[in-house]
Amino acid sequence: MESVLERPAVRRVREALTRAGLPVTIRQLEASARTAQEAADSLGITVGQIASSLVFRREGGEPVLVITSGRHRVDVALVAEFLEVTALHRVDADYVKEWSGFSIGGVGPFGWVSDRSRGSSPHGFPVEVTVLIDEALGDHDVIWAAAGHPHAVFATSFEDLQRATGARGLRVADD
Repeated sequence: MESVLERPAVRRVREALTRAGLPVTIRQLEASARTAQEAADSLGITVGQIASSLVFRREGGEPVLVITSGRHRVDVALVAEFLEVTALHRVDADYVKEWSGFSIGGVGPFGWVSDRSRGSSPHGFPVEVTVLIDEALGDHDVIWAAAGHPHAVFATSFEDLQRATGARGLRVADD
């Protein structure tokens, strides 16, 4: 049986970590990390240290990746205002898979692949993807993100994750 760490989506995240010059230590969890709370419980950390990669859709259909602290529920109106768009829409699992190449529960902050891409950004995303990061993640020295599978995560810092993804920072929810 193939190890979770050898799955194609996890390998993509590992390769993206290498390209970004970040430490390439992906940890396999015994329990699922499909939710921020599950991941935090598995790692023995606070939910605020979980960097959840959530995908939304702009009016024109282009994706917006919001890397948020697990302690927050994204305020879509606040993010839409920041992006100067009239609305930001929640999406289904098919949309997430189509744009990122990941299944919900294992969406990584990078390592995306998309048949819809017209090229790639310098950070490895399809050019149409807007990437934002919750400034609340900067409250922690170490944060953890999904690595392409619900049982795979990696540790990083807010600064490294922001640099590696090219994300613009903002508070995605009122505390």
